[in-house]
Amino acid sequence: QVQLVESGGGLVQAGGSLRLSCAASGNIFSFYTMAWYRQAPGKQRELVARITSGGTTIYADSVKGRFTISRDNAKNTVYLQMNRLKPEDTAVYYCYTDNPYALGNEYWGQGTQVTVSS
Repeated sequence: QVQLVESGGGLVQAGGSLRLSCAASGNIFSFYTMAWYRQAPGKQRELVARITSGGTTIYADSVKGRFTISRDNAKNTVYLQMNRLKPEDTAVYYCYTDNPYALGNEYWGQGTQVTVSS
């Protein structure tokens, strides 16, 4: 079992920046893929960014050029640097990880609220 603990959420003005962190513990391995998702009220949960153990990344079109995902495998931690934030970025952000070589081993954090005021 893997536990994910998020931190760094909060309230920020449009145009500002915020950095989210997610620390993984338990039966976590460095080859696991990690990602950030978000869910706004009345919306489906969507992928924000994803990063493999080798550092390959993918971003939602809505955040490309503004958000950066990174990871520190030694610390089992993934980060999401969010710049030039927009009110549309307001959502609960969830940390996620899975084993890319095995089906069924996926884990979610509790979520952290990010609110961007206009």
